[in-house]
Amino acid sequence: MKFRLTSVRAKLTALVAFSAIVLLAALPVLAWTMDQQLVDQVHERVPGAIRGFSMELDEDLLDLKTIVEQLSSEAPLAVALRAKAARDVEASGQILHRAYPQIDLVFFDAMNRRIAEIEVNAPATAQEIPGLETVSAGKPFQGVVEHGCAVDPGAPPAFVFAKQVPDAGMVVACLPLDADYLNDVQRKLGVELAFVRPGNSGLIGSTNRFPVEAIAQATATSTLVQSGKSEWALAHVAPQAMTGQNGKYRVVIALEVTDIRDVVRRNLLQAMAVLAAATVISLLLGARLASLMSRALSRVNVALVKLQKQEYAHVDMIHTGDELEDLAIGFNTMVDGLQERDKLRTTFGKYMTQTVIEHLMNGKVQLGGETLTVTILFSDIRGFTTISEEMNDAQALVALLNEYFTEMVSIIIQEDGVVDKYIGDAIMAVFGAPVSKPDDAVRAVRAAMRMRLALAELNQRLVLRGVSPLRTGIGIHTGEVVAGNIGSEQRMEYTVIGDAVNLASRLETSTKELQVDVLISEDTYELVKNTCETRPIGQITVKGRVEPVMTYAVRNLRLQPTK
Repeated sequence: MKFRLTSVRAKLTALVAFSAIVLLAALPVLAWTMDQQLVDQVHERVPGAIRGFSMELDEDLLDLKTIVEQLSSEAPLAVALRAKAARDVEASGQILHRAYPQIDLVFFDAMNRRIAEIEVNAPATAQEIPGLETVSAGKPFQGVVEHGCAVDPGAPPAFVFAKQVPDAGMVVACLPLDADYLNDVQRKLGVELAFVRPGNSGLIGSTNRFPVEAIAQATATSTLVQSGKSEWALAHVAPQAMTGQNGKYRVVIALEVTDIRDVVRRNLLQAMAVLAAATVISLLLGARLASLMSRALSRVNVALVKLQKQEYAHVDMIHTGDELEDLAIGFNTMVDGLQERDKLRTTFGKYMTQTVIEHLMNGKVQLGGETLTVTILFSDIRGFTTISEEMNDAQALVALLNEYFTEMVSIIIQEDGVVDKYIGDAIMAVFGAPVSKPDDAVRAVRAAMRMRLALAELNQRLVLRGVSPLRTGIGIHTGEVVAGNIGSEQRMEYTVIGDAVNLASRLETSTKELQVDVLISEDTYELVKNTCETRPIGQITVKGRVEPVMTYAVRNLRLQPTK
């Protein structure tokens, strides 16, 4: 029968009882803690061994690279490779091989055919060694290759570094990850080692005392595992340099900690009867405190259930004079805040833009409206009526519009603009409301140029699908507007109105007749002329304005603004 505590009081009593049991273990734990410090020192050796291995690996790879760099720069070797003089090539390599006997060397001519090899049975062509395809093009290769430079399929993986000898061939150096390499590193670091293929697909090799049967339990941090009668601290690491075509090869490091673990276990078994009287007293006091806490928490729970039902009820507090009383007071304060927040959200639900709602919630937007200097961007698809008639499919037309809006609006948002509204296939965006920035005009023009590039990419996809490409016109103007909440009491939206909006719309309309893609007013031009390449177009007349408006076409953005 499953045991279950059905009341808060019972659970709190059990908690106190558990605390008393923990109290009993205080002395053994103190002793264990002292021994644990010794264990921690052992654990610290594993990361130290990992760092030591990484340093050893870096030195070996540096040796590998040094050999290849030196050989590839020697003029006699280049001459010998061009002449396909195998003895001369081998003689050049033997000089460095004597200093680094653990490294195998292979030389290929300009046609990727093997000319000479040292301490390895290499394939006849460079193409048979994975990863060397780019070396002939002048790009050096470095990584772990299964079977290394050897043609034998049973050969171990190896670190491979290859570099082109200009107009002559290439030099390839291989450091096999075999038992000799592992034992050499083991002698230097004093820990047991094993190499594992990517994805735990197989053990490559290990030192003599490595606990192979426990290798699957190794983690990226030091982990204690049992292997027979011995206990080991295991950790694995996958250095970036040990990356091959199939993934990263791993190194597993093992450090034996059997003696220290025995000491820890003996200390944990001692003094189990200590503090028995303290346990009884703790249980009696705990039951009393549990009763008081249970009643206080029960009242909070009742109020919480009401809150879930959208009933804003206060907690009937128990004056305990501690955190439980503070909890009840805080809960009541939270209920008052939630009630007020719900009222605000009901009001803010009338607004269309999440950005505006957030500013309203923070009290940064004046509900009555305010005068702001903003930059307004209008974008419209030219000839959309013709496109609609050609498609003759409402769903496809809506999908096309959604795809277009997704591309354009994402750019506007990235440039900190706010999409004020959609007008059919047109977009009205505002830069500078409800929060203005010094470079609103620059960001608006940058958004327009990015929209042009995005439209070109979109049109390439549309043409491949058999859809006519889209053409748009963009008009941009900077001026004063009234920004505020407009609409009925049932539905309101935060928007901007004024002559500046009308002028931006008129500029967009004029792009077609003026044969330009992006048209800006003189007010915007004065703000962006140092960051944009423009050309003057001419003056246009706008309804409601006495003076004509000078316009400019934007060609491109300058990489470096002019002064």
